[in-house]
Amino acid sequence: MADISLSAGIRSNLLSLQSTASLLSQTQSRLGSGKKVNSPIDNPTNYFTAEALKNRSSDLTARLDGIAKGINTLKAADAGIKGIKSLISQAKGIANDARALSTDTADTQAQADRSALSVRFDTIRTQIDELSADSNYDGVNLLAGDDLTVEFGEKIGSSTIDLEGFDATSGGDLGIAAAANAFGANTDVDAAIADLQNAEGTLRTEAKTLSANLGVLSTRQEFTKTLANTLTSGADDLTNADLNTEAANLLALNTQQSLGVNSLSLASQASQSVLRLLQ
Repeated sequence: MADISLSAGIRSNLLSLQSTASLLSQTQSRLGSGKKVNSPIDNPTNYFTAEALKNRSSDLTARLDGIAKGINTLKAADAGIKGIKSLISQAKGIANDARALSTDTADTQAQADRSALSVRFDTIRTQIDELSADSNYDGVNLLAGDDLTVEFGEKIGSSTIDLEGFDATSGGDLGIAAAANAFGANTDVDAAIADLQNAEGTLRTEAKTLSANLGVLSTRQEFTKTLANTLTSGADDLTNADLNTEAANLLALNTQQSLGVNSLSLASQASQSVLRLLQ
């Protein structure tokens, strides 16, 4: 098929219309997707920089689950410590009640009461052990000596905190011995009270450590959320389209296309004049 010969005017207007159509397609794509950079072809630098920022944001966001687990594990341990403190307070009350009773072996009622109080003391001691065992979160119990490493950074091991547990049982770090000799003598009661006081001191120390770690985790959680949002926003700034600008461009291009069609029509009038001469 022979090539069609077009005049310079027609060809010029045709090229202008093709360019306008291409720009219209690009503008409509941006309005539809909301992005000015949809692929490396549009802008390689912005595209790959945005991808790197979004990948880092995604990696940091993935750490939020681990941080949340660490926070909840600490809260569970803290709740356990508060419960154990309450039980220790009850045990001290029982011991003080026994201390107030007569130690005269001839006083059978007093001795029976002391024995009954020793049984209640040991019951509280058992409850301390059970409460400690129940203070776990998602399989991790800091009051049972478990440890937990919480990751903060994108790369494993780059930024972490180790949450170290302790044995919060009566026979463990609390060191609360069973009631001796059914609390028959004041020395037995005094030994129990001393154990309870030492246990309270241990719990206060561990509670301070838990509180400090909770503060760190809460700070890192907020920081991670903020940084991930900043990275995502930065990526969007590199690739998102200004919809107001694109809408204005679309209006201008539609007008330009209409003018181009009219201009092409005018350019073709010369050829039409030749046709009329041949008729």
